Amino acid sequence: MDAVRAARSALAAAVLIAAGACSRSDAAATNGPYARQVAEDIPIIERGTGLKFKRPPVLETRTRAQVRDFLEAQFTSDESAQELAGKQAFYSRLGLIPDTLDLKSLFINLLTEQVEGFYDPHTKVLYVVDSAPPEFLGLTIQHELVHALQDQYMNLDSINQVKRQNDRSQAAKAVIEGQAMLVPIQAALGPGAGLPGGWDRVRDMIRDSRMQGMAEMRAAPEIVQETLIFPYLSGAEFMRQFELHMAGKQPYDANMPTSTSEILHTGSFFSPQRQAPLSISFATPAAGKVTYDDDLGEFETRIYLMQFLQDQNSSMRVAAGWAGDRYEVIKFPSGVGVAWLTLWNTTFQAGEFGSDAEAIIARRFKNPAGTDTPLGKVFELPDKRTVTIWGGTVAGHAAVLYTDVPAGESPNVVRAVKAHVSACPATGPCPAADSTR
Repeated sequence: MDAVRAARSALAAAVLIAAGACSRSDAAATNGPYARQVAEDIPIIERGTGLKFKRPPVLETRTRAQVRDFLEAQFTSDESAQELAGKQAFYSRLGLIPDTLDLKSLFINLLTEQVEGFYDPHTKVLYVVDSAPPEFLGLTIQHELVHALQDQYMNLDSINQVKRQNDRSQAAKAVIEGQAMLVPIQAALGPGAGLPGGWDRVRDMIRDSRMQGMAEMRAAPEIVQETLIFPYLSGAEFMRQFELHMAGKQPYDANMPTSTSEILHTGSFFSPQRQAPLSISFATPAAGKVTYDDDLGEFETRIYLMQFLQDQNSSMRVAAGWAGDRYEVIKFPSGVGVAWLTLWNTTFQAGEFGSDAEAIIARRFKNPAGTDTPLGKVFELPDKRTVTIWGGTVAGHAAVLYTDVPAGESPNVVRAVKAHVSACPATGPCPAADSTR
């Protein structure tokens, strides 16, 4: 798991500590780099998590060049390349990233810039960058020790294996990274202590500090910045609430959140009857070939609204009505198109989102004329594309369907869709929501 330098820098400032500066005893339980610190941090991590290490953690150092090699290897598989290409196509069609952006290169450059340490669940080794600034070193080691401990009680690598469930994956990462952020903070401040200014202040500090000295992060599109920060900040707040509501338990025992909605709105996670997101299944498109499909989730839907409408309160309020979504990337002979279906808790919320989507088209393309048709509102755009926004009902749920296809292709590319919702029990795992064509 990579560690975000900006997050740690801001948190270190917020709590006025660098774990490496804490007093140390002379005992060292292990050999190797930072052996004394690891030995002294182990009981701190065990107290903070309520778990015991089943086996001693292994720590090694790596150069930043070696870190880059490691990151590049993560993106070389056919599956990873397909996922990146699919996300890049969809994000660019929504205007979230430039058409010319190489998402793979961006992630490699950005993470190489940020990573000071990481835990590799495949090798079971905690790695620290040998050039890591001393002020970050203590927090980095403690953070990654939490990951090493988590991996002894759950298979962290399984999170990386979850494919085409972006929303659920983001929620799981928020739990894992959130706990790894929270434990060192609590250890530094002491039991029951609060953060100066609260979590809102920490968020502000991170948003300010993440740009300082990090050219790649500063230049990255908002969707990339926010999704990288989300697991750390929102995850830490979620884990703080989890400890208050479910003291002595671990979320990865059987109670992992199923969506970013449960991270953003913790009350829904702790309610007696949790509600799983709606699961969507598309029929085979009328034309073209589907090359990738996935979901955004409430959090990334919120970012989509915020990036273009520049109204945080409105974007949060509208996105809170999200009940499920799915998108497809479709290859036509004339180019690439996308179809994005969002489901909403109420007809009113669906209408708000549909109106906002039309407003975004107006801002992106300088008020193109839209035509009301039985298929929805159709916009013929100057870049030789056709965007259609339709609002209605799918399988009894309020829905908005957004399609963007090359000019000349029929907007009616997406056909029958059905969805099903499952309720999560108060305890135990949330059953997978099933869907039919």
